[in-house]
Amino acid sequence: MFEVIFRSSICLAAAAASSAAFADEASTAHAIAADGDSIIVTATRAPLALDEVPASIAVLDKEAIDRAQDIGVTELLLRTPGISIARNGGYGTSTSLRIRGAESEHSVVVIDGVKLNDPSSTGGGFNFANLLAGDIDRIEVLRGPQSILWGSQAIGGVVNIVTAAPEKSLEGSFDLEAGSRETVSARAAIGGRTGSLSWRLGGQRFTTDGISSHAKAFGGVERDGYRNTNVSGRAELALADNISAEVRGTYSSGRVEFDGFNTDSNDYGQNKEFVGYAGLNFDLAGGRFRNRLAFAYTDTNRDNFNPDRARPRSFEADGKNKRWEYQGSFDFTDRITAIFGVENERSDFRSRSPSASLATPIPAFVRGKAELTSAYGQLSVEPLDGLTLNGGVRYDDHDRDGGQTLFAAGGVWRLATGTVLRASYGEGFKAPSLYQLFSEYGNIGLDPEEAHGWEAGIEQHLLGRKLVVGAAWFDRTTVNQIIFNSCSGTSINPMCSVPGNPATRRFGYYSNVARSEAHGVETTAALTLGGLKLDGNYSWIVAEDRSAGTANFGKWLPRRPRNTANASASYAFGFGLELGAAVRWSGKSYDNAGNTTRLDDYTLVDLRAEYALSGAVKLFARAENIFDEQYMTAFRYGSLGRSIYAGIRGRF
Repeated sequence: MFEVIFRSSICLAAAAASSAAFADEASTAHAIAADGDSIIVTATRAPLALDEVPASIAVLDKEAIDRAQDIGVTELLLRTPGISIARNGGYGTSTSLRIRGAESEHSVVVIDGVKLNDPSSTGGGFNFANLLAGDIDRIEVLRGPQSILWGSQAIGGVVNIVTAAPEKSLEGSFDLEAGSRETVSARAAIGGRTGSLSWRLGGQRFTTDGISSHAKAFGGVERDGYRNTNVSGRAELALADNISAEVRGTYSSGRVEFDGFNTDSNDYGQNKEFVGYAGLNFDLAGGRFRNRLAFAYTDTNRDNFNPDRARPRSFEADGKNKRWEYQGSFDFTDRITAIFGVENERSDFRSRSPSASLATPIPAFVRGKAELTSAYGQLSVEPLDGLTLNGGVRYDDHDRDGGQTLFAAGGVWRLATGTVLRASYGEGFKAPSLYQLFSEYGNIGLDPEEAHGWEAGIEQHLLGRKLVVGAAWFDRTTVNQIIFNSCSGTSINPMCSVPGNPATRRFGYYSNVARSEAHGVETTAALTLGGLKLDGNYSWIVAEDRSAGTANFGKWLPRRPRNTANASASYAFGFGLELGAAVRWSGKSYDNAGNTTRLDDYTLVDLRAEYALSGAVKLFARAENIFDEQYMTAFRYGSLGRSIYAGIRGRF
């Protein structure tokens, strides 16, 4: 039912780049596997076969995404190894994703080559709340430190999302579904290729009455609804045989109701996000030297309101990123390839929280900005048939934190027996967020968070690749982690006073004091026999606080279960009907750093069906959480119970 392509790999080398531009070079790319294995175009920043990348990766193609029928990207990602989430209620509420037990802000999210994050958020990470499956064509999840090619934040891993690109002279698609809690989702897209121009436009509208974000077990009864509207577009123009220009853009607007202060309330938030990209791609030296110049821009605007207040607006924030980049890829021979680039990112934010009382003046915005300039390079070599080695280095210069040099290396060996052996080492870092530096709790003396990790794995292909099994061990250490320190009313610590105004106290401040370690095992298996598809994965991840001399030393990091497992089965009958089932199990976790608040384990079972009316149109239906399991991924916050949906899908 839900088939995921699992492979060992990651020479990391060309993703922010245009997928179309680099896909055209697949025939000359370094060491493409001869067995016809799938090609990773964007997550590795260069076209590579899955079996050529020496780190763990999961790939969800369009067929798998359609088969799963999931509305949100979060639900899709949860079915892959090493992933856990925490969500403050139903659709649209704050959603944090963690890869291999890392912090949520320690993962990089990329959409069509644009690195996403919200500079105005506390940790500067990405909120998955408003990211719907929509017009997504492919998702790649790289696990482990990936900062050589992806820079700051890529400690846990990278989620790379590619939206659909036109393949025919004229094509279209649509999805329409409805179900529990007055949920309705409608999506459509159209595009084509005409001469030297290719283009695509798409849009989606999603609404639901939702559930109470305040858990039912704690008295939550009022439904908190959510609605989301998004549009996207892309165009690429071939200016010559070796030159092309492209633009891409996405805009989404969401409104979500939520409960404040641990009780039902009338609070709601509005979120608007814009992502833009413009790039020029050109090849030299007969296609051996591929180049890309690009500018990317993101703008995230968040506002919270409570209509019961005299002054309804309770919070407003805006964060912007402007990023210039150059990336090159050069084939010295058919066995030696180099990838290199330079980047400059400028980010800024502003935020404030107005008082409910009209007698209290609206405060001025807290503002901050930072600039990060980077250079990187990576060399990939195939010294022997089936053996690929790579190594890379990156230098980042932060205008406040100074310079940072990182290193990574790895290798993958593909044996004639169908065995794939791999190992890799990588370093990562995360610059302090603008909020951690400049907010009312900020500390401009913060250092970057740093991490290093390694992994080793094996994969075996059997029965002519009908059966694939694999396992990997990983280990990661993170130091200089930034945490919030509370201040008591009697504290004499100078950091408990507002910088530059020692007479004014503050509730706390950020500092580099924490250390964490994570290690674990990820196992995967997939079997395809005619119309029968079986797959599953299990992850055992130990993520602990290792801050010496603290009360939490040795405690579980919050909201990170040590054990998770997924399994799915589907069967396609010969007359157009496909049935499937999926199970997800999550072990216990703890909601707080002191491990005093437990989140119980839970099991979710889903059923799905799909029937082809024709080669282009299908009916589908699904029942999620069929046993109506009551569970929490964040304490006191509700989760979706039994849900039933049905719809129709077309691909023309």
